[in-house]
Amino acid sequence: MERKDLKQEIEITEGIQGVIEGKEIILKKGGDELRRKLSSVIDTKIEGDKIILGVKNARKNEKKMFGTMKAHIQNMITGLNKKFKYKLQIANVHFPMTVKIDEAKNELLINNFLGEKIDRRIKLVPGVSVKVDKEFIEVEGIDREKTGQCAANIEKGAKPKNKDRRIFQDGIYIIEKPGRKFL
Repeated sequence: MERKDLKQEIEITEGIQGVIEGKEIILKKGGDELRRKLSSVIDTKIEGDKIILGVKNARKNEKKMFGTMKAHIQNMITGLNKKFKYKLQIANVHFPMTVKIDEAKNELLINNFLGEKIDRRIKLVPGVSVKVDKEFIEVEGIDREKTGQCAANIEKGAKPKNKDRRIFQDGIYIIEKPGRKFL
């Protein structure tokens, strides 16, 4: 196997400050802040308006870590500039369900899902804003992972249990992700 040195410069856009504290990279813009643990394998430096990632004599696993770290940092910069947005659609065929947000408990309440008497409660991820507008739910945040996890939690929490999925198609489904539309 041939080993080679990897080096990549990532441009920090205007208005974002970057700092490396210990084994963490911190990017700030306005009042928003994102943190990410750094890999011990990858040398990370901030020089001016660039983040420099480097690995000497990279093996297969180190190449993978390098690509992953590069993607994470680019997602952090993108999230601080433009928030990540997921769109979900509420689909109900059999029973009219209502969806509300309980701000006090930071939960999404689904009432009358498939005629169930007990409300379904879905915990929302802190740092992510959720808005319900008639049959659509918008999940928005600066952290791509938290925003995606919140959308997935909502989709999973509104899944029919012990029912034939071909007949009972009620639920809440992701219809739009950053960079992709499903309809």
